[in-house]
Amino acid sequence: MRNAIFKTLAKINKAILPSYSKQQLDLTKASKIQMAIIGWRWYVTKNALD
Repeated sequence: MRNAIFKTLAKINKAILPSYSKQQLDLTKASKIQMAIIGWRWYVTKNALD
């Protein structure tokens, strides 16, 4: 059940949130909101793969 929720969230993230790796964003120059988005996407992806 939990895994299905995270897989759905991962699909929503992919559709809505920007991909900073494709934009080649330098993490040392990222704003706090960009870092929050990166952290959220990492958290959801990590839990979707478990």
